[in-house]
Amino acid sequence: MGLPAISFVSPLFFSTHARVIWVLTAGFGDGHNTAARSVAEALCQRLPSEDVAVSDLIEDAHPVLAGLLQRAYQVAIIRFPWLWRLAYAQLAKPGINHSAEWFQPTLRVLEQRLEKDQPCAIVSTYPAYAGLLKVLRDKGLPVPPLITVITDSISVHPVWTAFPSDVFCVADEDTRATVKALGPKPEQIKVTGFPVSLAFTEQKARTHEGQQILYLPSTPPTHVAQTLQALKPLLLAGVKLTLPVGKHGPRLYHHIRRFTDANPQADIEIIGWTNRIPELLQTHDIVICKAGGAILHEVLAAHIPTVIDYVVPGQEEGNAELLLRHECALRSLTPQETGDCARRLLENGGALARAMRRNIGPISEPKAAFKVADVVLQTINA
Repeated sequence: MGLPAISFVSPLFFSTHARVIWVLTAGFGDGHNTAARSVAEALCQRLPSEDVAVSDLIEDAHPVLAGLLQRAYQVAIIRFPWLWRLAYAQLAKPGINHSAEWFQPTLRVLEQRLEKDQPCAIVSTYPAYAGLLKVLRDKGLPVPPLITVITDSISVHPVWTAFPSDVFCVADEDTRATVKALGPKPEQIKVTGFPVSLAFTEQKARTHEGQQILYLPSTPPTHVAQTLQALKPLLLAGVKLTLPVGKHGPRLYHHIRRFTDANPQADIEIIGWTNRIPELLQTHDIVICKAGGAILHEVLAAHIPTVIDYVVPGQEEGNAELLLRHECALRSLTPQETGDCARRLLENGGALARAMRRNIGPISEPKAAFKVADVVLQTINA
């Protein structure tokens, strides 16, 4: 999303006159990083005199292993979803050990930096840090207040509440009910919305002529190729397709090139790595994407109807349910269904898309990052 004043810092360096606030994340899925960066950006605006930094301590402690695990995670959720579903379910069973013993190098890094930087508050968008902080607290070390930002909606994994946190920030009332059932006290749970980029706080008008589809591909290349074929009738009828490929560019290149070469009359804009996703979401008529926590809440912030073409088992099911429950999206199970859903949203002058846009209004939280920042401020001053 491009936050020039905020970066991942390792080690953390701060000025001596300001208080320090940590925002901790981990690179397993885009949602944790998006939430962390957005909260940090909001904190910098709310508390300009404080030092705020985003850090992935797991990557700092295990630079090689973390990279391997992140790639393995991406392969599992896309190519072997049945295996990921099994692992996700096993980790949710009562009695499963979520011990910090699995993160000993990270624990050492955390302890060293706590002693050095003495932050006045820690915001965590990844569940493992609560367990590590509990180990240090049990050793009698001073640990600042912890604000945990839960990046799942409705179907929240028990690991998020397996260890104590001073505050749990959740996306919506349905998620609050789920988290409450897992054990935290009601007063510890704050409904803030999912922290998305502050770029969404300034809505951009849809001023283009004709209809435009934004397709964010994340499925295997053959699935993407079949989806393009399913969209072909719409494209040949004059609908424009914008295709930001980002990190998926190398694996999708030949499939996309084959389609564009075969259909030169189709209006397709291919974009590489970009920080324009907020703008693209706000200026297109519909979007096709997976059910990631970050992207679906960005969708809500942008008021754009959605075709959900993939749901990671377990962790993303609640995200999809949130939009489907409020009739803000359609769910497709095959590339052909994706094309059919896009047609339904755009036909009759986009009547269904306009209805969905109205449904999004009550659950859209483009200023969620500021709400989390306010919770942090309240916790520090309590």
